[in-house]
Amino acid sequence: MHVLITGANRGIGRTLAEWYRADGHEVTGTARDGSERLTVDVARPDQVAGMARALEGRPLDLLVCNAGVYADKGQRLETGYPPEMWAETFAVNVTGVFLTIQALLPNLRAAAAGKVAILSSQMASQARAPGGSYIYRASKAAALNLGRNLAADLEGEGIAVGIYHPGWVRTDMGGGAADITADEAARGLIARFAELDLARTGCFETWDGREHPF
Repeated sequence: MHVLITGANRGIGRTLAEWYRADGHEVTGTARDGSERLTVDVARPDQVAGMARALEGRPLDLLVCNAGVYADKGQRLETGYPPEMWAETFAVNVTGVFLTIQALLPNLRAAAAGKVAILSSQMASQARAPGGSYIYRASKAAALNLGRNLAADLEGEGIAVGIYHPGWVRTDMGGGAADITADEAARGLIARFAELDLARTGCFETWDGREHPF
């Protein structure tokens, strides 16, 4: 199986890549710092287009849209959340996801049953809205909506799309007080991705297999 993981240089992305490689799968990792096979900043359309050129003609069984930023942690409502922070976050967490999927559609179509996994967050849920982190929450809600609509459009082509909450993970983004390790998250997510098919397309699930409220 050929798997492409964006943001594979750290956190959940790196751990997913390690697990898939250990299981004998071919993994194409991307990172904007040049530490992975492909140097891709998903917020830069030219680099996304370059990724597509590098993979031209290669079937892609699973695309994991993992790259993301959480820039507004700790911002104050009264003084924080500057416009440039909104623009940067949405460029990576939403537009970057769309551009990546759009660019790699030919590769997904070339596979027998291509799949797309979008890592969103429980913070995308309108049913779970405790306040704060407005930019990150809004971007992940948009990524959830994007995934649901892509699932509807791609179902007829046999491409399944799933959206996932990876858990609160002890990474640089999640912090040391988080609930689970990156290995636990990766193990659960890999099981979810394996289960993803056209019957489940458009799902919003947790890393451990529970349906998440929208």
